Amino acid sequence: MNEDFTKLFKTMMEQGQEMVRALNPSLETMSVKGFETFMPTMTKDMMEMWFGRTFNREGLDAKTRLLVTISALTVLGAHAEAQLKLTIRHALEAGATKREIAEVIWQMSMFGGLPAMQKALEMAQAVFAETEEKNA
Repeated sequence: MNEDFTKLFKTMMEQGQEMVRALNPSLETMSVKGFETFMPTMTKDMMEMWFGRTFNREGLDAKTRLLVTISALTVLGAHAEAQLKLTIRHALEAGATKREIAEVIWQMSMFGGLPAMQKALEMAQAVFAETEEKNA
């Protein structure tokens, strides 16, 4: 049983790493140990939930999943500033355009309100400027 569990866990972690790479191709060297060093309290269950089989189903590509995440983080407003910026970076890496990101944020004004939309657009513009500067 222990060997079976070890194999299952190894497979789950490999699936998680594939999902992380799909969400952000620049994470080719992603290491679970790196996450454990950065966030010692991160459990293996959280890795499974975020990047494993739970949310790694067919039906939505990485870009779409990231755009959906941007919409949710926009509605959360200032509570998710760091997460929103990171997700915008990942969406750009996954092929989303600046226009698509802005449209998703704009659409959320109905659900999160104008202040949340405005704050999210400001954060997106900051990420866009960083990206342009980096690529220049």
